[in-house]
Amino acid sequence: MTGYEAFSIYHVLKLHFTTNYDYFKYNGKCNITIETFEKRKDKYYFYKLSRKYDTEEYKEFVISNLLNDPDSWAGNLLTDEASDIHMNRMKRVQSLSYTFKSDCQEMMNYGRINDLLRVNSDYPKLFTLSKQRVVSDESIIILNSLMNFLPKWKQKKFQIILFGLLLFLNG
Repeated sequence: MTGYEAFSIYHVLKLHFTTNYDYFKYNGKCNITIETFEKRKDKYYFYKLSRKYDTEEYKEFVISNLLNDPDSWAGNLLTDEASDIHMNRMKRVQSLSYTFKSDCQEMMNYGRINDLLRVNSDYPKLFTLSKQRVVSDESIIILNSLMNFLPKWKQKKFQIILFGLLLFLNG
């Protein structure tokens, strides 16, 4: 991977998280030229990053850091904190099946799934469990992909914020 390629990946992923650009629709392509890249003052950060990671690991690294801070600057990606953010996200991704299984067992302690999803005058119990960190956001996303309950919650005027974790469904 070259510095230019590292910049292109960073640029399209940042666009995906901060604008209406759809990484999947455009297959990660952008119209940034090498000449434009060479004029940037921060190009040396991308050269360093290109030597540190292979392409796929770099994509995951950038995604981890943009999920943590969408306004992340390229220079921040070379810090120990950026590496820690990435390692923590990779731990969550790699333990996702275990986490989901554990969360499902925990949800059973609070009642049947239909009762947890039911919207009355108060927030759904599952939403409350998520905000209390009893159930992970990733488990909510997996459940929603199976049961499609978030549109019903949204109809009831609940603000459901999932911090960009829908990416896990695509990747």
